[in-house]
Amino acid sequence: MTVDSPESRDLLWTKRRDSFICAILLVVGFVAHCLVSGTFRQEISLALLGWSASFATLGVVSGYGWVPEKWMGGCSGLISLVGATTLIHFTGGPRSPYFPMLGALPLTIAVFAPDTRVFTLLTSGGTLVAAVILDVLVGLPPREMLLQVSSFGMIGTVALFVVRTYRRTLHAEKAAQRERLEALEQLAESERLRRRAERERAEVERLVLVGQLAAGVAHEVNNPLAFVKSNLCFIQQELLREDGPLDRAELRDVLAETQQGVLRIQQIVRDLRRFSREGDGAEAEGRSEEAMREAERLASVRLRGLGEVSLEIPPGLPAVRLGQRQLVQVLVNLLLNAADAVEMAEPARRALIGVKARRVEGGVRLEVEDNGPGIPADVLPRLFDPFFTTKPPGKGTGLGLALCREYVSRVGGSLVAENRPEGGARFVLVLPTVPESAPTGA
Repeated sequence: MTVDSPESRDLLWTKRRDSFICAILLVVGFVAHCLVSGTFRQEISLALLGWSASFATLGVVSGYGWVPEKWMGGCSGLISLVGATTLIHFTGGPRSPYFPMLGALPLTIAVFAPDTRVFTLLTSGGTLVAAVILDVLVGLPPREMLLQVSSFGMIGTVALFVVRTYRRTLHAEKAAQRERLEALEQLAESERLRRRAERERAEVERLVLVGQLAAGVAHEVNNPLAFVKSNLCFIQQELLREDGPLDRAELRDVLAETQQGVLRIQQIVRDLRRFSREGDGAEAEGRSEEAMREAERLASVRLRGLGEVSLEIPPGLPAVRLGQRQLVQVLVNLLLNAADAVEMAEPARRALIGVKARRVEGGVRLEVEDNGPGIPADVLPRLFDPFFTTKPPGKGTGLGLALCREYVSRVGGSLVAENRPEGGARFVLVLPTVPESAPTGA
């Protein structure tokens, strides 16, 4: 503990306060002595008032830093020893009613200055010396003197034991506090590693989805690229043709088609790029309509000729508490799972996947349905368990649905799976809406 530390300043202030309190109590004791005895003796008054003034002076000079905080206990013990010995001498020596005060000094120092044994040891030795001097001054028999010295020595031993016990307790508390701090640091480090592992797990699952989508990117790009190339060849031939006037209306139509193809390629690349990049997790809300459309575009890359995705989006859906990127990831995962389920269905069928949204009390409900074989009864309870998958090796990690439910649960939502009465599976996603901010007054 440094000199200028808050703990040191607080301890110094406490000891200064105790010095002033002792000074006040000694003045009160002086008044009480005069009232009880009914006499006023100058030597007793000087002893008590001098003792009080010494404590007051100690409190003042310690405030200026002239007496270090670690020496306050020793100074208090010395002042009390001199003051008590003087008062006892003037009030009858060993027969004084204040004589027990001398024996209590080591215990008092042990209580008020327990951080070191030196002051308690010196005070205990000082009380023995003071008792011997007082006994010699009044001619006390050696036997009584020995009994007094023995009792004072026993009290001093108890005081030293108190200090020893306090120091051990203090060291044990410091060790416990140190262990608690180390445990908290380890817990914080474990939490940091857990969060990093969680981010890495989420990124791995996102990259797995990107890998599943990548197989269809070439096909999705090749289709618009083919008619872009064809249209450019047509435009080139028209411009190089020398016979007959140019049909500008036809050229405008061809250019418009070409532009649409380029925009389609650009949209595919933009969606895939935005979906695959690592996010900072700072998004606080998501828009269901935008997420559904982006997820449908991404899933169409995987579906190709397998089937289609239909959207039912009512107008005016409120923002939900799940971040936009995570909301898209959840929907893409559900759509790809639906596509895989229909693809593995027997007999083979065209995939019909529907995504519906509607507003419910306190949130937005999203449903992803397919016309696949449904979810087996023994699989349904384990569907959201981490690393559980019914897909063949290399087709899934078993983390997708577990992560989806984790994302949703974290914001107070729910994600459940069920089988449709007419066949196929349905995933029901309910997300709480973002609270509307209160309007501010002008």
